[in-house]
Amino acid sequence: MIRMVEPYVTYGYPSRDTVRALVYKRGHGKVNRQRIPLSDNSIIDGTLGEHGISCVEDLIHEIWTVGPHFKEANNFLWPFKLSSPLHGFEKKRHPFHQGGVW
Repeated sequence: MIRMVEPYVTYGYPSRDTVRALVYKRGHGKVNRQRIPLSDNSIIDGTLGEHGISCVEDLIHEIWTVGPHFKEANNFLWPFKLSSPLHGFEKKRHPFHQGGVW
């Protein structure tokens, strides 16, 4: 099964900068079962304040280090919606970890 999806996905451990960029650019939180963009620290503080997470940087730190309140922080984050490439894929023969399109 992994061989079938290998050209379409990439896997591995993300860096701290990648996690930060994803949360700042595409981060949304669950507040009353609604998808709310993380535009203000008060959204995070109101929901996760009792766990000691009061701002976006605290949320990123908790996710990155898998701290004691990781489960609550991860449940608060809405899954990231990523877009496909603008002009589609040129070739699907070579997976990303082998260098991508060539």
